[in-house]
Amino acid sequence: MDLRYEAFCFADPLFFDEQRESGMPEEDFTGLLPLPASGWTSYDRGIWRTLDPDAKFLPAQGWKIHISAGLDNAERVLTKVHAYCVEHEVAFKHLRSKAILLARNSKYAPREGSGKLITIYPADNNELERLLVDLSQELKGEHGAYILSDLRYAEGPLYVRYGGYTEQWVEKDGGRVLAIQRPDGTLVPDKREPTFSFPDWVELPACLVPHWEARKSGDPSQFPYQVKSSMHFSNGGGVYVADRKSDGLEVVVKEARPHAGLDRDLIDAVTRLRREKDVLERLAGIPGIPEVYEHFTVWEHHFLAMQYVVGDSLGNWLARNYPLTRRDKSEQDLLDYRDRALKVINAVETLVGAIHERGIVFGDLHPLNIMIDGEHDDAISLIDFEMAFDVASSGRPALGAPGFRAPADRSGFDIDGHALAALRLWMFLPINTLLELLPAKLPSLVDFVLRRFHLPDEYGQVILDGLARHDAQPSVSVANELDQSEPDWTVVRKRIAAAILASATPERHDRLFPGDIEQFRVGGACFGYGAAGVLHALDAAGAGRYPEHEKWLIESLNREPPNRPGFYDGTHGIAFVLENFGYTEQASELLAWSAKMVDETKDHALEGGLAGIGLTQLHFATTRGDNEFGRQALNTAVKLAEALEVAEPPGKFGRAGLMNGWSGSALLFIRLYERTGEKAWLAFADQALKRDLEECATTDDGSLQVRDGERRTLPYVGVGSAGILMVAEQLARHAPESESLESMPGLRMACRGEFVIHPGLVLGRCGLMTALAMDATGGSRDAVDLHLSRLSWYALPYKGGLAFPGNQLLRLSMDLHTGGAGVLLALAATLDGKPVLPFFSGTPSPRTAGQ
Repeated sequence: MDLRYEAFCFADPLFFDEQRESGMPEEDFTGLLPLPASGWTSYDRGIWRTLDPDAKFLPAQGWKIHISAGLDNAERVLTKVHAYCVEHEVAFKHLRSKAILLARNSKYAPREGSGKLITIYPADNNELERLLVDLSQELKGEHGAYILSDLRYAEGPLYVRYGGYTEQWVEKDGGRVLAIQRPDGTLVPDKREPTFSFPDWVELPACLVPHWEARKSGDPSQFPYQVKSSMHFSNGGGVYVADRKSDGLEVVVKEARPHAGLDRDLIDAVTRLRREKDVLERLAGIPGIPEVYEHFTVWEHHFLAMQYVVGDSLGNWLARNYPLTRRDKSEQDLLDYRDRALKVINAVETLVGAIHERGIVFGDLHPLNIMIDGEHDDAISLIDFEMAFDVASSGRPALGAPGFRAPADRSGFDIDGHALAALRLWMFLPINTLLELLPAKLPSLVDFVLRRFHLPDEYGQVILDGLARHDAQPSVSVANELDQSEPDWTVVRKRIAAAILASATPERHDRLFPGDIEQFRVGGACFGYGAAGVLHALDAAGAGRYPEHEKWLIESLNREPPNRPGFYDGTHGIAFVLENFGYTEQASELLAWSAKMVDETKDHALEGGLAGIGLTQLHFATTRGDNEFGRQALNTAVKLAEALEVAEPPGKFGRAGLMNGWSGSALLFIRLYERTGEKAWLAFADQALKRDLEECATTDDGSLQVRDGERRTLPYVGVGSAGILMVAEQLARHAPESESLESMPGLRMACRGEFVIHPGLVLGRCGLMTALAMDATGGSRDAVDLHLSRLSWYALPYKGGLAFPGNQLLRLSMDLHTGGAGVLLALAATLDGKPVLPFFSGTPSPRTAGQ
C-alpha cells in the first residue's frame, strides 16, 4: 500500500484529487481575511492563497517563516497574522480552508509539509528577526503540529527554513525538483525533507543561533532505547525496532506527535497512542496480543514500547504463497493453497473472538496488521491497536484500510465482522478495494472465488452476508459487455472512450482528465498522466479527435509550461502530440522553451530522461524531414551509449523496464538503426537490454522478473520484465541472434500470471497482455485471452461508459499510465495490431473484434 494515495482521497469519492475546494463556506479562511483596499495583490494557486504588497521587493530565496496551527485555533492564528502582515506590508500565503488544513495534517499526508498553515516571506534577515520577535508575542500560547522540515523558534508555533521564494527547477534522480541558487549561480535542489538543514554556503542569522544550539544540545541519553531500524513512518510519527538500553530486550517503539496525524474525528496521534496503551493492557495475557512495556515522553513526542512480534505480515505471506500470480499452476496447487488459507482465517477469527470476549472491538483488521510466525499458518498475532475501543462506548474507527474498513451502518463487534468477511474474500482474490468504488460488484467476485478455488457455497454466503450493506441501497446493475463470454470488443472500446470523455473537466486549469496522483506533481498536461496522453490514446485507438480538448492542452502550456523535458512527464511528450495533431508552431515553441532543460538532463530513462527526448527528436526528424532534429537525436543517442558503458551496477530497488531502465535507451538505438542502417546501434541495444537483465532474477515458477528489494519481483511494463520483453521483441525483428534475446522465454513466463492487482498499461494487466501480444511465434495466445477475460474484474460503470481504477484501486483513472486511456491503447494493440505506445511497431498477430 502506497500511503501517499490516501491523502488524495479526501476531496472526491471517485477520482484522486487535491483538497482544493474550500469545503463549507463557513470553513473558508478567505472570508475572514479581507484584501486591503489598495496596494495588494491576491491570487489562489492550488491549496494556497497568496497576498503580496505591490511595493515590496523580495529576493529569489531566503529564510522563510512557517506558522503552524490546529483545527481549533487556525482562525485565530490566521486573523492575528493577517492583521500584522497587512499593517507591516509583509508578503505571505495561507491555506485556503479548514478542509485543506485537515487533509495536509492527516495521518497519511506528506510529512515534509505537515503542520504548515502560513508561510511568510521576509525581505531580509533584519525583517526576519523583527517578524519572529513580534509574532512570537502575538502568538504566545498558540499550538500546532511541529513542522519537521524547519527549525523551531522559541516555544510557539513559529518555524524557519531557508528556501526558494520563486520557482526555479533543477534535475535530480531523473526528475525536476524545486531549486535554489548557489553564490556561483549553480542551481541545486531546494531540500524539502522531514528534517531541518540549511545550505552550506548560507550563514545562520544571529537571531536563530540560540534556537539552533538548543536543538543540537538535545541529550540522546534521555531516550531509553537504542533504535536499530525504522519500520514505518506516517504524519503522526514513526514505528521503530529498538533495543532497551537497560537489558538489551528487542522491542517495537511507536512514536506519536502532538497535533499531528489527524483522523476524520480530528483525533491526533498522541490520543490514539494513549488509547492503544489502555487497550493492550486490558487484553494482556491473550496469546497473539503484544505486551506493553512502557509509555513515556521525550521532548514533546510520546512513545509506546511494546513486545516485538516475530513473523511477517499476512500481506507478505500472501505475496509469497498466492498461486494465481504464478504461471501454469495446477488444480492441486489451488487446493493446497485453499486449505492453508482456511487455516489462517480460522486462526484470525479465533483471536478476534478472544478480543471480543474482553469487550474490545479491534477496529482496524487488515492484512498488514495480521502477523504470521514462520511456517505455522495458525500462529497468528495482531498489531496496531490504535483504532481499538470498548464495545460499550458506541465508538467507531475514524481511520481504516481500504477494502476492510466498515461502512457507516456497522457498529460494535459487527465492525470486526465486516473486516473478517472482507478477509475471507481477500485471501482468494485480493482486490477488495474495488468494492468501495462499487459495492454491487461483490457477487461476481465471490462467484469467481468459489469456482476457482472449489470453495463451498456456504463460504461465499458468509462473505455476502458480512459485506452486504444493512441500510437500504438502490439496486445497481453492474453487468457490462466485458461480463459476456464473448464480449463485443468494438462496444467495449466505445464505452471506455465514452467514460474518458465524460470525465473531462475543461473548466479546471490544473487538469483536464482525472488520473493518478502524479498529475499533481508533474502537471495535468503531460503524456503519462495528463491530457496529452489521453488525447493521443483516443486518436490512436480510433476514438476520434476533440478540438475543444486540444485547445485546453495548448492553453494549459501558456498558463503554466511544464518544468521538465521528458516524454512521459514533460515537454517532449506534449510536443509529440501537438506535432501529430498539426500544431507544429506550438510544438516547436515548446521544444525551444525546454532546450536548456534538455542540455541539463543526465537521466537515461524513457519516462523523463534522454531516451524519451532522443526518440522525440528522431520523430520530428522524420515528420519534418529536418536534419537538425536528426543530428540532435544522434547526439542524444551518443550520450546514452557513453553513459551505458559506465552505468552503475544494479541497486537495491528495481529500475529495469521500459520507463525507468535501459530498455528505453535500447528502443532509441533500434530506431536509429532503422534510420541509419548502422548495425552498431543494434549492438548498443543488445547491451542496454543486457544491463536491464542484470536486475532480473528467476522466480520459483521459472519466470524472469525484475528484483525490487529483498523479497519482491516485478513483471510490469514500467518497471519489470514486460517492459524489457517489449523492446526485446522489437530487437528480435532485426537481430535475432542478439545475446539478450535468450532471456525472452523467461520474460514471457513472467507475463502469464492469472492474477494482476491493477488493470493499467504501465503497472498492470494490460501491459503484460500487450507484451505477450507482441510474441511473433503465436505461442502466447492463450495467456493473452486469459488477460482479456479478466478485465471484467475491474470494469466499473461511469456515466454510460466503462471506467477502470488506477493505482491502489482506490479511485478511477482515465490517464495513459494507470487508467482507461492505457486500457484503450492496449486493446487497440492486442485486437487490431496497432502500436501500443509511441515509437513501437505494431503487434504481429492481431485478433479481430469477434475473437
